[in-house]
Amino acid sequence: MKAMKLTGIGAMEMIEVPAPEIVNGDDVLIRMQRVGVCGSDVHYYQTGQIGSQVVEYPFAVGHEGAGVVEAIGADVTNVKAGDRIAVEPAMSCGECDQCMSGRPHTCRTLRFLGCPRQAEGCLSEFIVMPEACCFKVTDKTTLDEAALSEPLAIGVYAVKQSIPMQGAKVGILGSGCIGLSVLLPARAQGAEAVYVTDKIDSRLELAKEAGAVWGGNPDTEDVVASIKELEPGGLDVVFECCGEQEALDQAIDMLKPGGKLMLIGIPPTAERVTFKIDELRHKEICIQNIRRQCHCVQPALDMMDRGDFDVTVMGTHRFPFEQTQAAFDLAASYEDGVLKAMIDFN
Repeated sequence: MKAMKLTGIGAMEMIEVPAPEIVNGDDVLIRMQRVGVCGSDVHYYQTGQIGSQVVEYPFAVGHEGAGVVEAIGADVTNVKAGDRIAVEPAMSCGECDQCMSGRPHTCRTLRFLGCPRQAEGCLSEFIVMPEACCFKVTDKTTLDEAALSEPLAIGVYAVKQSIPMQGAKVGILGSGCIGLSVLLPARAQGAEAVYVTDKIDSRLELAKEAGAVWGGNPDTEDVVASIKELEPGGLDVVFECCGEQEALDQAIDMLKPGGKLMLIGIPPTAERVTFKIDELRHKEICIQNIRRQCHCVQPALDMMDRGDFDVTVMGTHRFPFEQTQAAFDLAASYEDGVLKAMIDFN
């Protein structure tokens, strides 16, 4: 089969590799149809690493995927050949203390698609995944939506872990795909007002179209002052979705006493972040880190099926599989209003 692999910094090639085979009873062989290009994929493409996770070339990234079941292992019962599925990229053991306590996303031996030294990604014609990672989608769900359920599930999980949304005043710092993945379920669950920031104006416009009441660019205005003018008492919760120190500082200033800061953004290079401890202590700010998604893929799919929102606004650009590098270059450049580049295998 063909696989698109990173071969160096800013380099990738289409390589012929052996097709995966069903080995275990719960294995599902999937013919890939869509893959979304994530910011973390782009980090690996540009720098070869995220923190301690260093690429060993050649290596296939990609973890936002959807496809069609090609074949199944002897023990698989929930999907069959021909089913259209969304792929959950996290493969947990189901046996460790974390899995047994309902935390498969922090499994002691977790393997994640497209993560160095864990598992090759889904930028290939076929992949094999455990049955537990395969979510059958309804006829109402498009393959684009199925692939986008992965980042959406992160937003659904982040909102779930934050505060009750009904009547909440919410800040989202960074309105890329993850920021929108927070915005959509927050609005659907009753947030009164959502304020977004981003350094790309086209993303602010997209966020406002999706339900944000205000959008501001920190490069051209004092976003903290602007939000405080609109919400003198401060915000109930702020979701930091860009991995920038500047945004962390802004979040502490925007929050009301007793507010909650949700950390979702992944700093591409920094190993440490800092907080204004005096203000953090005086306001008694609660900080919650978010690690991917936990039991939220199906809820994300259900929300799309109900028509709670239109997630396809995220997929701004489309490329054939053979032009994957062009998709990565566009995503890395932030040009042409790109939010999410989708890879189409058809």
